Amino acid sequence: MGILFLVATPIGNLGDITLRALETLKGSDAIACEDTRHTLKLLNHFEIRKSLLSYHANDEARGAERILGLLAQGKTVSYCSDAGTPGLSDPGSLLARRAREAGHEVSPIPGPSAFAALVSASGMGGRSFLFDGFPSPKSGRRRTRVTELMSREESFVLYESPHRVVALIEEIALIDPSRRLCVGREMTKIHEEFIVGTASEVLESLNAKGETRGEFAVLVAGSELA
Repeated sequence: MGILFLVATPIGNLGDITLRALETLKGSDAIACEDTRHTLKLLNHFEIRKSLLSYHANDEARGAERILGLLAQGKTVSYCSDAGTPGLSDPGSLLARRAREAGHEVSPIPGPSAFAALVSASGMGGRSFLFDGFPSPKSGRRRTRVTELMSREESFVLYESPHRVVALIEEIALIDPSRRLCVGREMTKIHEEFIVGTASEVLESLNAKGETRGEFAVLVAGSELA
């Protein structure tokens, strides 16, 4: 039977890749990628030459079948999402499940995660955290879900695009302007920034910056810390 490795890759700074991840990628027969162009930049940086195949969110079922075919031949396949840890707000869960159901070994190669990085840097550690990924782009659904999350005791983390992050913070501020937030932007990259304060303070800071750019993760303190 084959072996499937789920390999965490840097969320920005390529120096964050682990030695074990590099060894795993070098030892794989093939590497599956969320975006082959994106992963190729990482592989070229570390001079790794392997056969690549696509496995992305829009066609997970077909991508899984191709990978399962290689595993059935006894091949070792590594899967890399574009950044961070596969299956954590990234494709990979379906692939891991189907590979295990087919009798193949599934092994995680842990490493970078925007969720873990934000919690670590926030200074808002509590007993537990809820990760909810990307909120709905539809304002009504987003507002309903954010309201539900803010009624809970534990802190929670959301990811958001630069085009909608201000709208998300506006929703939070409308519900509870004094709720503490930590917004991480471009974490591990050259323009890394953390904006910490109440929801109204963070919203004011974002509005003052004008156009928002980069990758955002938002930690909202739970009611136990409010």
